[in-house]
Amino acid sequence: MDELPSTIEAYHLRSKHFPQRYAEGPAFLDWDCQPNPFRRYAGARKVPLPLLFGAPAPAFHDLGQAPASALNEASLGLFLELALGLSAWKEVPGARWAVRNNPSSGNLHPTEGWLVLPALAGIGNVPALYHYAPFEHALEERCVFEEAPGLPEEGFFLALSSVAWREAWKYGERAFRYCQHDAGHALASAAYAAACLGWRAELLASVDDDTVTGLLGLDRPDAAHAGEREYADLIAFVRTHGADKRMPELPAFERWRGDWFGTANRLSEDHEPWPAVTRAAALTHKPRTEAPPILEGTVTLRGTRAYSPGALRSAAAVIRNRRSVQNMDNQTAISRATLERLLAATLPDLQRPPWSTYPWAAGIALFVFVHRVEGLTPGLYALLRSPTMLERLRAACDPAFSWAAVPGMDLPFYALREGDFRKLAAALSCHQGIAGRSAFSLGMVADFARTLKQEGPWSYRRLFWEAGTIGHVLYLEATAANLSGTGIGCYFDDEMHRLLGLSPGSIEWQSLYHFTVGGGYEDSRVSTSPPYAHLDFARAR
Repeated sequence: MDELPSTIEAYHLRSKHFPQRYAEGPAFLDWDCQPNPFRRYAGARKVPLPLLFGAPAPAFHDLGQAPASALNEASLGLFLELALGLSAWKEVPGARWAVRNNPSSGNLHPTEGWLVLPALAGIGNVPALYHYAPFEHALEERCVFEEAPGLPEEGFFLALSSVAWREAWKYGERAFRYCQHDAGHALASAAYAAACLGWRAELLASVDDDTVTGLLGLDRPDAAHAGEREYADLIAFVRTHGADKRMPELPAFERWRGDWFGTANRLSEDHEPWPAVTRAAALTHKPRTEAPPILEGTVTLRGTRAYSPGALRSAAAVIRNRRSVQNMDNQTAISRATLERLLAATLPDLQRPPWSTYPWAAGIALFVFVHRVEGLTPGLYALLRSPTMLERLRAACDPAFSWAAVPGMDLPFYALREGDFRKLAAALSCHQGIAGRSAFSLGMVADFARTLKQEGPWSYRRLFWEAGTIGHVLYLEATAANLSGTGIGCYFDDEMHRLLGLSPGSIEWQSLYHFTVGGGYEDSRVSTSPPYAHLDFARAR
């Protein structure tokens, strides 16, 4: 594939997996060049943050109702630890690696976190831009602003960026997709972390990439080494008081001026170029856009969710205990009420995180393989997360599907076809048995062509953010229910479409992500140790 894609649709088609041919990737993994998962800025002032493992947090099912905590050094440390910090260290003979509260494809962590803070005791005396360093649980002062007109007093800004090389090292041309998944996971993780403190994170949908790039200094020569370019993903405002209000008028970021400090570390000694990933980033460069209508076309539930006892646990405990499991026990069944609660949590809901952070209408439907759900016949089902989807999906999919509303379930949940889909679910997920040994698995299918036509090529990214957000919801809801979940980025795109009866030549609807939930178990050969044992325990409170 020498000719680079001329449209983002062409990139999407090019980066598909097929049973007979996977998307272009490295011929082998060069372990000597595995990218460092921790970005650092040599020469930047480092501000260690406290670790508050014992701090009280609302119950998981009460998120969104907690009173607002004051913004200070301690609350900021808790927010960043829960959003982007380490959750554990894993080890086998000859290898040791960290896992984080925000999951990542292949645990490669392309996503970097940034804060724009006002003057804050214990942090800095003037407004400044900081990079979050999760290994040290510290802020690196990247730019001290001499002029920051319009900086709001009600909170601070959180921005995310991606180092695509970290994913491309392992996944080649499909890496751009995974960077966007991870940005969605990280955004949702930040939304949950903010809610633990009674704060509200709001994604600023109108801001363009050039503005975020300039604000973060990603276009500066000291921001990255050759082959390790960092791309702006998004920016959000975290409101720390007056959480019921919306974002004030955006500052004129382009007028901000300051002094820059630090030089990015080198992540790999050598790099294999992946021009299709660079092209995909260019094709989806975001211009300034109009803010979307707030949650237009959402689904409203008529009833309330029934929570399991696990949801009464501290939300912080649920966040810190989330794991991506590698295998399922092939026997755990869940109740119909549990399935309903997990699926209900994926529906847009302005009153609950993380959907209170995500400003666009739902663009993704879930096609669910029910394997072991008590009171529900095994088979293929659909959850339509927008009321505008039913007629168009029904017309696009296999005419033999029944589309029967599931009786007694207060969700837009439809039975399509009965049967044992365990082997097929695994086969569709690149023959990964975890998709068939679970209680249920699913594929996220996006309203693809319509979204790109209406919003432009950049919206390709936000569809993947939505998929990542759904995945993060399922991770935490599964953890709260004492279950396990895992996102699956390797799947056969068109085989999934073929199962649904979607036209092979059409890109009207496209599969973007798979996920599986059930009874997981960890490999006993892998040992686990605390996340910040390498730091001075005097910082932990």
